[in-house]
Amino acid sequence: MAVSGLLQTVLLGAAAAFVVFAVVLVYRIMAGPTMQDRVIAVNGIGTNAVVVLALLAAALDRPGFLDIALVYGLLNFLMSIAISKFSVERGGVI
Repeated sequence: MAVSGLLQTVLLGAAAAFVVFAVVLVYRIMAGPTMQDRVIAVNGIGTNAVVVLALLAAALDRPGFLDIALVYGLLNFLMSIAISKFSVERGGVI
C-alpha cells in the first residue's frame, strides 16, 4: 500500500525529529555523570533507532525495515540487561 505524499512527508519529518533526539542523547552519554545515566542514554538511542526504522518502513513502504527494527529492539533490550548486570556485579550501583 503506497503512502500519500503528505503522509510520507510527515512520517519522514517525524523520523528526522527522532534522529535529532538521539543526537541530543549523545551528550548525556559523554557527560554522564554516572554509569546509569549513560546506560539509559544508550537505551534511549536504541529505542529512537527502532522508532526511526518503523517510521521509515511506513514512509518508504519497505516492510523489511520492520523486521530489522524488531531484531534491533530485542538486541537493545538484551544489551541494557547485560550492562545493568555487569554494573551490579562490579559494585557500580549506588
